[in-house]
Amino acid sequence: MYLEYFYIYSFLVFLSIVGLLLFLLSFLFVYQNPNASKVTPYECGFNPYSDARNKFEIKYYLIGILFIIFDLELIYLFPWILSLEFLKLTGIYSMLIFLLILTLGFVYEWVKGALDW
Repeated sequence: MYLEYFYIYSFLVFLSIVGLLLFLLSFLFVYQNPNASKVTPYECGFNPYSDARNKFEIKYYLIGILFIIFDLELIYLFPWILSLEFLKLTGIYSMLIFLLILTLGFVYEWVKGALDW
């Protein structure tokens, strides 16, 4: 019974060994020269000016919502398109309702000005 999973287990063991080997080799062969400027915390290459717990503008959250809207749309549209010939009217109508909800989210983003740069 477990013979069916032999290739999967052997592949996982092989990947674990290769990953561990590459991790250890990076410590052996890489020249490490830490200094004060290299070990300071930074974000995007700039020195931190103040505390990192500042309030963000709402535009960043709206862009995140926009990403989720398009990501969900693509995740569900590809399998739906592939099985379109087997679906009945219920499957088509449910996808149209789903797309309508996503379109309403996109219109909300547009009205809030998240697409204005």
